[in-house]
Amino acid sequence: QVQLVESGGGLVQAGGSLRLSCAASGRPFSNYGMAWFRQAPGKEREFVAGITWNGLNTNYVDSVKGRFTISRDNAKSSVYLQMNSLEPEDTAVYYCAADAFRTMKVQVREGQYDYWGQGTQVTVFS
Repeated sequence: QVQLVESGGGLVQAGGSLRLSCAASGRPFSNYGMAWFRQAPGKEREFVAGITWNGLNTNYVDSVKGRFTISRDNAKSSVYLQMNSLEPEDTAVYYCAADAFRTMKVQVREGQYDYWGQGTQVTVFS
């Protein structure tokens, strides 16, 4: 089992920045691919960014490319999402997810992730 706890969400003006953190406990963190998903009100949960277990590969949804950066620190069992140039459309609950299958390709489908955090709210106002 892996427990995931997100933090760092909040209220920010458009154009601002936030850094989300996800702390993992349980099985060795370095075995897991990690990702951030988000769910806006009335919408399906969507993939935002992902990183492979060794940090060598990343993937982003087109709408955040160039603005968001995912990173991980295996020594701290944590994954991060640096979000810059935030837009009102980024408003959502952001979830951290862990993929127990060690792969060199970032998984983008929700069903491929085995563990989920409770989510942290990000609200961007104009």
